[in-house]
Formats: sequence, structure tokens, C-alpha cells
Amino acid sequence: MKTRAHVFVSGRVQGVFFRDETRRQAIKHNVTGWVRNTHDGRVEAVFEGEQEDVEKLVEFCRKGPPYAKVTNVEVTLEEFVGEFKDFRIRF
Repeated sequence: MKTRAHVFVSGRVQGVFFRDETRRQAIKHNVTGWVRNTHDGRVEAVFEGEQEDVEKLVEFCRKGPPYAKVTNVEVTLEEFVGEFKDFRIRF
């Protein structure tokens, strides 16, 4: 079953390769969507794919890359749209 998750990650998540590692994990798990830094210091992402694969990306966001310190993850599950061809870092 395909699903979509809209995620906001708080903590020390900018300047620690969070976006790049999220992209690598998404490609590894065949998840499409995007990730970006927000102006308030969080990371925002949208993941689309098989439910199990999207859940793996959400779990990655709960820890992040080695230098990240995640303090909160907000996840909103949404209806799968299928609007993405790949996974990109947005600026």
C-alpha cells in the first residue's frame, strides 16, 4: 500500500548534512518526494512510496545523521498522490 508523509524535524538539524542523508536514504528505499531547510531552523520533508519504505524514512528522521540532535518529529500521514518522479533537495 502506498502512502505519503509530511514531516517536520526539530533540533540541531541544519548544517549537519540532514538533507543530503535524507536524500540518500530515500533513494535507497525507493521513496520519492523532497526535503528542505525551513527559515525557523527545522527540516521539512514529504515522502511518497510503499508504506514500509516511508516508515523507514520517518524512523531515519527520528535520529538523523551522526551530528544531528533531533528533539521532535511531527508526522502527518496523507493520501498518496504520486506527484514525484524522484527525491530532491529543495532550496
